[in-house]
Amino acid sequence: MTATILVVDDHPGIRENVAEILTLAGYNALEAENGKQAIEMARERQPDLIVCDIMMPELDGYGVLHMLRKYPETEHIPFIFVTAKTDRSDFRKGMEMGADDYITKPFEDVELLTAVETRLKKQQFLQEKFAASQTQSIGTMLQDWQASGLLQLNLDAYDVLPFSKKQPVYREGKHPQFLYYVKSGKVKAYRMNDDGKEYITNLFSAGDYFGYVPLLEDHPYEENAEALDNTELVQIPKEVFLEQLLNDISVARTFIKRIATEVREKEDRLLQLAYDSLRKRVANGLLAIHDKLHLEQQPDALIELSRDDIARFVGTATESLIRTLSDFKSEKLIEMQGTRIRIVQPELLRKLLY
Repeated sequence: MTATILVVDDHPGIRENVAEILTLAGYNALEAENGKQAIEMARERQPDLIVCDIMMPELDGYGVLHMLRKYPETEHIPFIFVTAKTDRSDFRKGMEMGADDYITKPFEDVELLTAVETRLKKQQFLQEKFAASQTQSIGTMLQDWQASGLLQLNLDAYDVLPFSKKQPVYREGKHPQFLYYVKSGKVKAYRMNDDGKEYITNLFSAGDYFGYVPLLEDHPYEENAEALDNTELVQIPKEVFLEQLLNDISVARTFIKRIATEVREKEDRLLQLAYDSLRKRVANGLLAIHDKLHLEQQPDALIELSRDDIARFVGTATESLIRTLSDFKSEKLIEMQGTRIRIVQPELLRKLLY
């Protein structure tokens, strides 16, 4: 399918020249002679990419970008500025507003086409990966981005730190300094209520990243993290992660959208804890643990968590959990080997009515 590109420039000669270059390269080029017309055309036609001059009368390129980022139908269209301005502050202003790239005048045809092709490919990749990320963890998404080159977090450049079982990784109230990557082992994130009871909010295993939300919010930790067994973690400095993530506005927007989805998933889980029956809570908890520990990648993998930790994840008393697991075992929904659990019939667990 041919990509449609909107070219915005108040100088007819420049606008027509850019449109001609794009057309000869096989793109469908639209032209807008001013900012107001550009906004109307973008909302109506929803092009795949916009190439826009900065210096225009009435509404300049910054204004066009600002307006388009306000409308849901245009907020994610990649935006490339074409400008004679070369001052670093002008570049910074555009990127902070949400521009995806810059081309400075005068430019060669190949420079324009390379920027357009690169941005379109990146946008397509992000859309595909975001659609896939709805069923995968953020850690998996970051791994995909790392493999594709969208992120360049060189894990080999940082020390691997060993954590023994029950050793804290960070504590509530502390200011975050690192993004964490689990090289081996398992980590739990948890909160404590006023009565000192623990509720496990998340689980991380090999290949997962965690600790990214406090880094983005620049806010102290609101939960604790602790190694569940002997674990190896890579600590990526805050500045490195944020520079990589915020270096590309499209990457940052996609990442933040996925975080919003993760927040909704946590809200759904809280609703389940509040209103579902004990059997459904335990069933959903086992399935969630299975997913979070990436056990689907190992057909015969076993859940190796203590009964206390599973109960803290499910939000019930350990005794109640043990009784429910015994029921599931008799119904042949799960198998137990000592303290370890294998899910035998995940679909039946998922469809429990009560």
